[in-house]
Amino acid sequence: MIRRKNSRSSTEVKVLAQHICMSVFKARRVIDQIRGRSYADTLMILELMPYWASYPILKLVYSAASNATHNLGLKEVNLFISQAEVNGGAIVKKLRPRARGRSYPIKRSTCHIKIVLKDRRKSFINL
Repeated sequence: MIRRKNSRSSTEVKVLAQHICMSVFKARRVIDQIRGRSYADTLMILELMPYWASYPILKLVYSAASNATHNLGLKEVNLFISQAEVNGGAIVKKLRPRARGRSYPIKRSTCHIKIVLKDRRKSFINL
């Protein structure tokens, strides 16, 4: 999803991934490391982090940058992460069979990840 603000003539790219099968706390641990950093630093951090949660976030950041380059003509060198947040999603409920015909509930949490990229040059000009 791409959103262009015309009031200040600054450009931002929003990307939202919904229903990612991971805990909110595990995703926030990764998101807190990349908030406010440049695009190149973010890619390097996410590739070297040992957490499983960094892979979907890496795909999301890469997708946002390619959307900014292709649709808005922005350069990847000037992009930085201005906003990154993780919110809780729906809980997937399943039943696991147990002994003597009983069942045991399994609750899998999901999360929604939102990342906003901005152009560094255009955001400082308009301040």
